[in-house]
Amino acid sequence: MMTTNLLHRYFFFAFLACAVAASLAQAAEREFPPAFGPYVKLTEKDFAESKSFSAQDRLVGTYYFYWYDIYTGAHLRDGDGTDALTTHPPTLDDFSYKSVRWHKRQLADMEAAGIDLALMVFWGSPAERETAAGVPWSFAGLKPLVEAREELLREGKNPPRIGLFYDTSTLQWNPWRYRVDLTTDFGKQFFYGTVRDFYSCIPPKHWAAIDGKPIVLLYAAAFAEKWDQGFIDYTKAEFPKEFGGRVPWIAPQDSWRVKGDSTCAWGGALAPRNPGIGEIGPGYDHSAVPGREPLVRRREQGKFYEESWLKFLRRPSNFVMIETWNEFHEGTDIAESKEYGRQYIELTRKYADLFKKGWKPPWPKDSFHGAPSLSAAADDGKTYRGLILADAEDGKTELAEIEGRKVWLGKPHRGNEVRYFYFRVDDDFKPDGAMKATLEIEYLDLAPGRLGVEFDGSDPHAPFGGAYSRTETIPLVGDNRPKTARFALDAARFRNSQNAGADFRIVVVSGKFGLCKVTLKRR
Repeated sequence: MMTTNLLHRYFFFAFLACAVAASLAQAAEREFPPAFGPYVKLTEKDFAESKSFSAQDRLVGTYYFYWYDIYTGAHLRDGDGTDALTTHPPTLDDFSYKSVRWHKRQLADMEAAGIDLALMVFWGSPAERETAAGVPWSFAGLKPLVEAREELLREGKNPPRIGLFYDTSTLQWNPWRYRVDLTTDFGKQFFYGTVRDFYSCIPPKHWAAIDGKPIVLLYAAAFAEKWDQGFIDYTKAEFPKEFGGRVPWIAPQDSWRVKGDSTCAWGGALAPRNPGIGEIGPGYDHSAVPGREPLVRRREQGKFYEESWLKFLRRPSNFVMIETWNEFHEGTDIAESKEYGRQYIELTRKYADLFKKGWKPPWPKDSFHGAPSLSAAADDGKTYRGLILADAEDGKTELAEIEGRKVWLGKPHRGNEVRYFYFRVDDDFKPDGAMKATLEIEYLDLAPGRLGVEFDGSDPHAPFGGAYSRTETIPLVGDNRPKTARFALDAARFRNSQNAGADFRIVVVSGKFGLCKVTLKRR
């Protein structure tokens, strides 16, 4: 029998489960409101003044955080009245998403920095509508933004075009208290409704589009309850019905593992990334954000930002995002600031121009550029030989010693016998396009099973646009002997598109497996 305390706990959690279920049911019964803005049910004549980038253009974009408001203190002061910013704008005069003048200055500075498109960090959703406190900032800031861009166009300027960065935290944190399940019809409508509402507030002449398709980049997948490919397909099918036949150009963050028009990343302010869309930033410091563990990537007087640009330029894609224009809380801003003046605007212009000219920097003399091979071994200690074992959620390992040999033992993921060993390839070793390589694996055959490799390649039929292109597998017999296996990696891209930013993973289906050494060779 249950004790009184256990009964109390049982009824508490039963009540909580019922409350959550009731909340979800209530959300799912809601009717979606019509589009928030007036620019909907478009026809071809609405696009008469529109311009579009092409997929061959070299584009520089940035994330525009427009949530600040000096008049209410929103995003400028914490709840206790203390400073909410790590770095600071040069002035707080009219510093507000409500101000045409403020938006105009930001867009003009972006143009000076060589930026082609500004993706608005958007928290709007079908659950965000006018309240007693007024229109939420995500919507209220768009009208003055459009007015600011109109003024600049009339002055003969060429300000960045406007696109959507879908802050997917609204899939969990929204006024309906509904964590969105994107595999359901209701969830798909919720997602599409957010995209629709944003673009309904922006006249088509201001859209940032590629080949006529308005740009949508997505933040992290973890905020959704569940998801699959369906929510992307639904949005691409529904959007043209209300927006003149245009299909959105959607780039999910790499955490989504669904198919889009490209793949973006987050975290470029800590280290450059390029899973399809490049991601770079000047550094990171969220010291002013309450409740976070310290995390600082120092700017080094601009050196880190310049080195990030150089890494990108050696292996560029056609699209790079700067993280960020003005996220002053986390200190990732390149906008004018009290701390750095216009240094990062000028640096951005310098490297944006070089990027658009097709310039490639020379490789460092001590790099792995042109090296015949890279390796990593369990007995290497801290010696770096161009490959590094990556720590992924589904690729945990431990160092052990078996029969006098040091090995990495893979931990099974979620209780099954599949073990993954993820590796990142040194950027200097990688070519501009695809390459042929051979992966040599030295291991202890500790239990029966199968061994294979999945690599960031070009197979269009492989999961996530080729990020997990597969080799053939070989048998494991479990005779406890040291062995060597070789796998051909054809058309390998190595764009860090796998989990944990890895370039390939060794896949083992076995009760036990000891990895001794991995060598990647050019062919």
